[in-house]
Amino acid sequence: QVQLVESGGGLVQPGGSLRLSCVASGFTFSRYVMTWYRQAPGKERELVAVISAAGGSTNYPDSMKGRFTISRDNAKNTVYLQMNSLKPEDTAVYYCNARGREPGFREVDYWGQGTQVTVSS
Repeated sequence: QVQLVESGGGLVQPGGSLRLSCVASGFTFSRYVMTWYRQAPGKERELVAVISAAGGSTNYPDSMKGRFTISRDNAKNTVYLQMNSLKPEDTAVYYCNARGREPGFREVDYWGQGTQVTVSS
């Protein structure tokens, strides 16, 4: 059974930090590109950070560069999102996504259930 379980969200003051985790199971984690997305109320889902399957390449939208860092530990089937200098506009539900394929099968997308991040004083 495929699972992506996010954790680490919560309430933080502006300027604070949080580290999100997403633990994967049920598929070959090291074959999948991992992405963090977020969705704020009334807004479209937006990409936050992407990391390649082996972890050697990352990418961020300009608005996230310098504040957010994505990393992964393939031995622990876990992807992380370190968020620093948080702003109220970072308030959203954060989701992790896995995209890839097992040998002989087509590409698939898996999603976690999301973790709420609220930045407020």
